[in-house]
Amino acid sequence: MTAPGPLVVVGDVLLDRDVQGVVDRMAPDAPVPVVDVTTELSRPGGAGLAAVLAARSGRDVVLVTALGEDRASDTVRDMLRGRVRLVELPLDGTLPVKTRVLAGGRPLIRVDRGGGEAGPAPAAVRDVLLGARAVLVADYGRGAADAVRPLLADAARHVPLVWDPHPRGGAPVPGARLVTPNAAEAAALSPGEGDALGEHARRGAELAERWGAVCVAVTLGDRGALLTRPRSAAPMLVPVPYPATGDPCGAGDCFAALAAVALADGALPEEAVQRAVAGAAAFVAAGGASDPALWQEARGDGPARPATGDAFVLADSVRAAGGSVVATGGCFDLLHAGHVGLLDSARRIGDCLIVCVNSDESLRRLKGPGRPLTPLEDRMRVLAALGSVDAVVAFEEDTPQALLAALRPDVWVKGGDYSADALPEAEVLRSWGGQTVVLPYLDGRSTTRIADRAARAATGARAPR
Repeated sequence: MTAPGPLVVVGDVLLDRDVQGVVDRMAPDAPVPVVDVTTELSRPGGAGLAAVLAARSGRDVVLVTALGEDRASDTVRDMLRGRVRLVELPLDGTLPVKTRVLAGGRPLIRVDRGGGEAGPAPAAVRDVLLGARAVLVADYGRGAADAVRPLLADAARHVPLVWDPHPRGGAPVPGARLVTPNAAEAAALSPGEGDALGEHARRGAELAERWGAVCVAVTLGDRGALLTRPRSAAPMLVPVPYPATGDPCGAGDCFAALAAVALADGALPEEAVQRAVAGAAAFVAAGGASDPALWQEARGDGPARPATGDAFVLADSVRAAGGSVVATGGCFDLLHAGHVGLLDSARRIGDCLIVCVNSDESLRRLKGPGRPLTPLEDRMRVLAALGSVDAVVAFEEDTPQALLAALRPDVWVKGGDYSADALPEAEVLRSWGGQTVVLPYLDGRSTTRIADRAARAATGARAPR
């Protein structure tokens, strides 16, 4: 079996520096605060951050960007080594460096220096785009996207392409599957009055038609994201799954990266936006791009774990923010009211809900010939579309114990009328201090009963009283 192609990120990389400190006095020679520096953190920004966040899903990521011979470029190369594969464009000038000075977590001032323009694309760029499973363009208006624009236009005709635009950059290429401006960028690109949802919907639909995009998702910060289509009067609002306070720096890059990963995994735009909203909220809650854990992970020659969507990334982010990870599992062959009630209740227990789903072979071994009624890909799509579900991941074994040992949720939820201690998963959860709980199903709801009623209806047989 051939391995899936990489996710290719194209765009402008920056070097971001955060200087953290405390302020307890004013300078004697001017009315300005004195910052006593406590920590300094450097990291790749722009397309570099988006590529690193995409790679945390376990997917192979190639970053196409412009780097030069300056110290900032060398720093970025070193920090990206082992995380993503680089295909470089020449850089005429120096890499931009953006330095934020913060006190008590709040920015006081930002200092920018350096800058250059991307040169022509080498042949390696065409080769990597031809083999891409999906493409993310992280455009910061510094020329990398423009340098490979014809190749991006061709890629959009063959694979999902996500474009994160910038007011100083060019328009997305026609055929982009998803374009992700934030509210301020959308307002700059499509001026109008007010901040109401109706105005954001108008801008999104107008921009989607102007750009020839399949969808435009206008990100609205702590309100979530508004998914629009050309000439559509019915946008979809995806709210954040839980309040997330923290440093929002990099949240837009996180949203675009997770949406691209979801599309590469075969998700619909609606599903991709739901996953991206949940993942971006967890990212902000964990400290955003300033979270040191994001840059202290061990780096090897390959992915840290198998590509299983964003379930592991979400769990890590929620835990890092001090939140509680809830998981549940099952076949979900025909989603019914009992399932929905269980998932709604499970989601309210913690800060995110991850659903573990039996694969087709696992379900067949469990339920017998004739099952599944619904293939795994469709079951996962339906589950991921529910507002109560933050991530979905499949397992091949008869039980999810191995998956749970890797995921390490704080709470494992099962529906039914048996004892939590009798479940085989309970012992696995206890090994790291997790808790197993049982929630009741709605009485009389089951996939087997629904399938039986459908079969009887099809044959004209009467159901037993």
